[in-house]
Amino acid sequence: MEKITPEDIRYSDLADKRFNKRFAGKPEYIVLPTSTAEVTAAVQEAVNSKRRLVVRSGGHCLEGFVTDPAVQVLLDMSMMTNISYDTGRAAFMVEAGATVGETYRRLFLGWGVVLPAGEHPGIGMGGHVVGGAFGFLCREYGLAADYLYGVEVVTVDASGKAHAVIATRETNDPNRELWWAHTGAGGGNLGIVTRYWLRSPDAIGNDPYTALPKAPSSITTFRVSWDWKQVDEGAFNRLAKNFGTWCQQNSGAHSPSLPLFSILFLNHRNIGKLEIKGLVTGANARQLIDDHLADIAVPVGVPYALQTEESPWLRFALNPFPELFQPGMDSVAAKVKDAYFRQPLTDSQVATAYRYLTIEAPIGGGLGMATYGGKVNAVAHDATATAQRSCIMDVACNTGWVDPKSAEPSLAWVRNFYKDLFAGSGGVPVPNEQTDGAMINHPDTDLADPALNQSGTPWYTLYYKDNYPRLQQVKAKWDPLNIFHHALSIQPA
Repeated sequence: MEKITPEDIRYSDLADKRFNKRFAGKPEYIVLPTSTAEVTAAVQEAVNSKRRLVVRSGGHCLEGFVTDPAVQVLLDMSMMTNISYDTGRAAFMVEAGATVGETYRRLFLGWGVVLPAGEHPGIGMGGHVVGGAFGFLCREYGLAADYLYGVEVVTVDASGKAHAVIATRETNDPNRELWWAHTGAGGGNLGIVTRYWLRSPDAIGNDPYTALPKAPSSITTFRVSWDWKQVDEGAFNRLAKNFGTWCQQNSGAHSPSLPLFSILFLNHRNIGKLEIKGLVTGANARQLIDDHLADIAVPVGVPYALQTEESPWLRFALNPFPELFQPGMDSVAAKVKDAYFRQPLTDSQVATAYRYLTIEAPIGGGLGMATYGGKVNAVAHDATATAQRSCIMDVACNTGWVDPKSAEPSLAWVRNFYKDLFAGSGGVPVPNEQTDGAMINHPDTDLADPALNQSGTPWYTLYYKDNYPRLQQVKAKWDPLNIFHHALSIQPA
């Protein structure tokens, strides 16, 4: 097993592979395993030498869980990228180092099928699926975790021995609870995922062409933009409220608009534009877009620009909305603060958003509101570890900066914005009639800070709700020595 140390020419590239440049780590060495056996050996060596160990797949963690200065050993999974159909399990096998984009490509070209996974094709599957995994197709098909049939994980037992275990969703599988925890508990908690097996819950037989949903025949994207200078507070209020109302009315599991997904970008006025970016699958796209905009954009009463474009599924999946994932994004430091909503923003929340988005300050960022629900809401809250199954939107306050001098004002702005948005519930989106906690795939360590979370609701309830005690039991069984941990990791029971 080769150890890549700081003297190796590969080290700096590997150490710097991280989406969020807010954090930097310098492990003693990096391992690039190519098999489960090599992962097991690397874990065993780190445990034996009492070195702090983490795993990385795509490097897109929003917090410093992997790039923690305390980390001594980094297992980078990017050499484990195999994707195939496993006839023995009647499911697609995807190794943890494969990216979302490569998974889309192989599933489509090989079999014409799709997994509803994330938005950015560079995200690694290893940390993505285990956190639930939502994206452009979630309203129509659910979460990627809803298709998880099995998982292979390298765990460490109470004696300190590392070994690989396979857990499936079969009701008679003695390891089934370990499978369940990998449907939404988040990465870096229980062990190192080496392989996933993916299959629709209702698939029958052993035909790869029907084991996952058929891929969309086409994708129609739409982009709407308003000039911020033309938008007064009344128009802003109408836009934000119209979007929330549409989400509320169209988030049912059988809504006719499930093929449509959109994000409202309420950007800071510095950015110059307010935008909606969205997509629709299949043939009825133009009608669904027209109806969406008739409910949301037209009543704002301010002229807007509209662009639509139709493309084949794979072309879109490998380069979706290029302006969102443009070159240069990988040099940005960022802070994202996520929240699930079960009802639209209140009048006072919309007023708070307007205030923060028009404040005179050298800030880049905004409030993003993504359509949610649909087939996500067709699954029971305890059937998977993803507990939020009655939401209409995923909302995030976000900011980014390149100049280190901008860090302090940017962080203060986004933290105060979020705190004031949830002023009625201690500064965080507690599970109640209107809000429903936050998504662990968008982790935010502020939720564990008593100065920023004054709700009395602990961070783990915000992420896992009533599923947390069960996750603690899984943690106690499969990682009793707490080898795998980070700032928001599950605590053993």
